[in-house]
Amino acid sequence: MSINSKLQSALAALKGAGAEFADIYFEIASSHSYSFDDGTFEEISSSNSEGVGARVLRKDGTAMAYAPGVLLSTAFDCLRKASGELGGVLPQGGGSPVRVMDREAPLPSPDFSFFPPLDRRIRNGSMWVKQVSMNLSTLAKSFTVFTSDGVLAGDRRKYTYFSVEVVVEKDGVIQTGYESEALALPSREAFASFSPQKTAERALSRALLMLDAPECPAGSMPVLLSGEAGGTMVHEACGHGLEADIIQKDYSVYRDRIGCRVASPLVTLVDDGSLPGFLGSSAWDDEGTPCGRTVLIEKGILKGYLTDITSARRGNLPLTGNGRRSSYRAVPQPRMTNTFIEPGTSSLEDMIRSMDRGLLVKKMGGGEVNPTSGDFVFQVTEGYLVEGGKIVSPVRGAVLTGNGPEALLSIEAVGSDLHFLPGMCGKGGQNVPVTDGQPSLLLRNIVVGGSGA
Repeated sequence: MSINSKLQSALAALKGAGAEFADIYFEIASSHSYSFDDGTFEEISSSNSEGVGARVLRKDGTAMAYAPGVLLSTAFDCLRKASGELGGVLPQGGGSPVRVMDREAPLPSPDFSFFPPLDRRIRNGSMWVKQVSMNLSTLAKSFTVFTSDGVLAGDRRKYTYFSVEVVVEKDGVIQTGYESEALALPSREAFASFSPQKTAERALSRALLMLDAPECPAGSMPVLLSGEAGGTMVHEACGHGLEADIIQKDYSVYRDRIGCRVASPLVTLVDDGSLPGFLGSSAWDDEGTPCGRTVLIEKGILKGYLTDITSARRGNLPLTGNGRRSSYRAVPQPRMTNTFIEPGTSSLEDMIRSMDRGLLVKKMGGGEVNPTSGDFVFQVTEGYLVEGGKIVSPVRGAVLTGNGPEALLSIEAVGSDLHFLPGMCGKGGQNVPVTDGQPSLLLRNIVVGGSGA
């Protein structure tokens, strides 16, 4: 029998013996990472890994076993261990010490010689610069997955990440500028698409702009999130609450709301893992389900959730191709891929002119969201006070406080622009690449916290 036939036969045997589902996931990955802080390299690391993870679903139980290496014998050992934990039996033998995936050429190391001169350039750009931190990483990952449903799928993914943080201080006031780039490309091609120098200069410019800005006034006011602000609101306040495992754990405000109005009629929210070249895209998810377009909210009406195999079977839901895992050591979870609000018809200029007094947000920072209630707190790293339909001045220290569903319902205009921001998303101890997209959004009323009350 061929290697593929042996694996498919073993999975079919488990299913015939009472398992509801089983899969075997093989992975080969390599990476390089560089961390530069305070004028010196803090860390330089490279890694290569190969491994296999076997998973068995039986009744309400899930068992998983993993081990390094991509040998057929290792896969059978993991499958026997996972099956045994749930009371299943898989005959001994069947696995020989042959490779299931071919070895790959080493991932080339990116050019990181620009770090010291770029650090000096940024420090020379202003006397107020106190610290410059930069990080660069590249990753290549290939996987092959076999399932008891007869699926054989796989893909190869490459990513490059670069980020820079600039801290400035003046008269006891400290501000931070942060910029990042992330592309689904190897480093040489990625550097042809973006400039680390321009990325660092944008971070410095934002930090200096906020350093001299007056403090943001506090109160309840209209808030205009520009498309450049990033999809933090979409991702954190909405996206995670629409992942089916969160729904089934009763941790989401969107539980039992299919068919109900959860947003303004102007809002259509989509997750699409098939967009070419996007960071969250792939031909298949990590369970062998084709990635595609899933409409989550259509004209304000909740239409569905993001699922993996486990949550789809538990809730009798359609598979959406969102079963993702950070490595062969991790159990798949329903995760976002490329999540965005579709563009509307309003221009940013018209939305600004419609504001009597409010806040224009050009860049969002970190924050916290309670998925059970939908309550959120987000920092604003670049904001502007708007009065009489005109931008008055930049303001610093703004914090947005509100509720995700209420914020979606309060959207009064959706811009014709649509900006995408790639990055990494964490959940359950796993990080996966994603892209968040958002056009400009005018929200009727948000509580803005600021020290300039």
